[in-house]
Amino acid sequence: METQELHRGRLIDHIQLVVRDLAASQGFYEAVLKVLKVPLGGAGEGYFWADELFVSTADSEAAQGKLTGRHHLAFQAGDKATVDAFHKAALAHGGTDNGPPGERPYHPGYYAAFVLDPDGNNIEAVFHGEARRSAPSVKVTF
Repeated sequence: METQELHRGRLIDHIQLVVRDLAASQGFYEAVLKVLKVPLGGAGEGYFWADELFVSTADSEAAQGKLTGRHHLAFQAGDKATVDAFHKAALAHGGTDNGPPGERPYHPGYYAAFVLDPDGNNIEAVFHGEARRSAPSVKVTF
């Protein structure tokens, strides 16, 4: 597996999900990531990946024969329409509704949708609103 580029300074370097049905998961993630404008990075026997998300079968060497537990992943969306499209694509490709698109109380402008992927992971698309969209990123150095 190759990556396109190395991103130093991120909190999360990568995440691996080990799934029961790779074809079902790949169909689900290809559909929702396409809406989010994140291309599939590659695929091979027993795995696929996009950006820093690596999805494999339990038979893959990295998985050591064990499925991962339930996770919550939140993908950033560029606007509310993208959150809506994410939810629609997820439901059409094997996802289960876990919270329809709408405002959430986490902070003003937090607009999100939640779905369960084919393995029960809670997958979210979130748009943080215009006020937060224009806020500069903060880099903390220790």
